[in-house]
Amino acid sequence: MKGYWIVLGTEVTDQAAHAEYNRLWAPIAEKYGVKINPTETPPILKEARDTARVIIVEFPTYEDAVACYEDPDYQAAKTFANKAAKRDLLIVRGEIA
Repeated sequence: MKGYWIVLGTEVTDQAAHAEYNRLWAPIAEKYGVKINPTETPPILKEARDTARVIIVEFPTYEDAVACYEDPDYQAAKTFANKAAKRDLLIVRGEIA
């Protein structure tokens, strides 16, 4: 069964940190075979306090989603994501139609 990260983020406040995160994320995403916002219909944010961005990251399996998050390369990259903006990240198992 597929796995997903659901990322809820505020506006990016540190563009340099965001760019570095994206640079580090690219090979990690390739390693785990992810798809970003995999559906044709983008998520619609209806109720939010500080959330300005919603990102869905699809993994081939739930186990891949967990392994990616725990990967030391991702943990290093995550420091830049956290500098760039505030965010919440959920890992879920299932299928998005």
